[in-house]
Amino acid sequence: MPKVLVPETDDNMRAFAEQVFASETKAEDVRDEISLFDVADDCPIMHQEMAHHLHTDDDVEKRKRHQRCRTMKVPAAAAHLASASSVVSVEVDTPTYLEVPDFQRVAVIGDYASGVTMDDFEESCKGLYRALTIREKYMRLAFQRYPRTTSEYLRDIEGESFKVEDQVQPVFTAPPENGEDPFDTKKLPKDLGYVARMKDGVIYVYNDAAAADKLQPKDLPCPDYDTFIDDMNFLIALIAQGPTKTYTHRRLKFIMSKFDVHEMLNEMEEMKELKTNHHRDFYNCRKVDTHIHAAACMNQKHLLRFIKRSYRVDAERVVHKLNGKEVTMKELFESLKLHPYDLTVDSLDVHAGRQTFQRFDKFNAKYNPVGASELRDLYMKTENHIGGEYFATIIKEVANDLEDAKYQYAEPRLSIYGSNPTEWTKLSSWFVKHRVFSPHLKWMIQVPRIYDIFRARDFVPHFGKMLENIFLPVFQATIDPNSNQDLSIFLQHVSRTKSQVERCISTMQIRPVAQSMQKTKQTKEQP
Repeated sequence: MPKVLVPETDDNMRAFAEQVFASETKAEDVRDEISLFDVADDCPIMHQEMAHHLHTDDDVEKRKRHQRCRTMKVPAAAAHLASASSVVSVEVDTPTYLEVPDFQRVAVIGDYASGVTMDDFEESCKGLYRALTIREKYMRLAFQRYPRTTSEYLRDIEGESFKVEDQVQPVFTAPPENGEDPFDTKKLPKDLGYVARMKDGVIYVYNDAAAADKLQPKDLPCPDYDTFIDDMNFLIALIAQGPTKTYTHRRLKFIMSKFDVHEMLNEMEEMKELKTNHHRDFYNCRKVDTHIHAAACMNQKHLLRFIKRSYRVDAERVVHKLNGKEVTMKELFESLKLHPYDLTVDSLDVHAGRQTFQRFDKFNAKYNPVGASELRDLYMKTENHIGGEYFATIIKEVANDLEDAKYQYAEPRLSIYGSNPTEWTKLSSWFVKHRVFSPHLKWMIQVPRIYDIFRARDFVPHFGKMLENIFLPVFQATIDPNSNQDLSIFLQHVSRTKSQVERCISTMQIRPVAQSMQKTKQTKEQP
């Protein structure tokens, strides 16, 4: 064995070792083990290294010298090479965004189909390519922005050049400026003169009433029925395809492992960058909650406090209609054998815990405070005996809290069910009447999938009528905003602006329901 020269121990290293030894032997009965992966908080080496790393840049030149080396030595895999230990030089073209001198990067080169057969790999890639093109097509038809990087790669696969002017830029409605009334109706656009009518589940737009009578709709770009069905069937088959599931699963695990490696290599550099980024941490970076139901935007304590305050102020106010008789808030609570001052967060029971997992029935019941649907109707509905006043007040209080926090935003959801054509008008009237506006709120409209319930109760004659109730009022308010000013104002504060709603819906291809309508006429009892 050759001799190995061991250098003398540095004084600083010896001092560190003595400190660690002292910290480990400070108490014989209390001793913390230092594992290979976890370091105790009081370890002096950890503190010293972190302080040195975060505040010293002595190794910048060394890092730059290492980064200058672009040639990578890898084992040669060719069969004709004489020695198995031979290496070849591979020139790695590093993208611009990877040229970060303070971060270590791992380049994975070679066979990207490792772990799967080439036939499965090619089949999966072809399917994923077609899926991306389908998504690009429908997003373009809906006037939505598609990721530019993906479009560039798709054009490269097709052998075409990417054109920036082909990118779709959605219409953006700017929020009102300071001092500007968000409910001002004077700036509404004029009547466009178009006519919108529904046929077989699809809304067609005509230049005028005469063109509508002659069935001459505008030539708007939209996929036909057969194309839509073919695309949908392909995506359903791709999701269930074995090779694609195997490849994508391995690919996701690979990407996750790459991120884990990045964390191990650059954890201290990430921490250094965070500490040097002034006036920016988790609490003052902007956060947006994009999936929050308006009826659940408040926390339990807020709802309980509001119930007690409303009872203290409006105990003698008529707020509900019980069994055909108008009752005051005090009488309502007496009928429920409750008193607000006896309520607690636990007795309110509006928290969705583990028992609601995969149980939508139990989750939906949590919207009833104390299990009473009367209180849900009073405090969490836009349509009730007091016109949704309490619901609007709670939402505005939540909005005030978001504005005080300064960096928090939300996108609360309201429902349009499609059982009645006046739902949009009632909802927008509630929004305008109570001025439920905040610069920290944008609104999302969701459509619950409960057509079977509506059909069983004979609320709608067929599915086409439900589609008409959902979409036709939006078209009419877009074509002639002054015909329904409240709805036109409300659409400006929905997460999709008025113009986007018009374009998106006009290019939507919904499955025709003519056959369903005919079957419904023959067998009315069948939903």
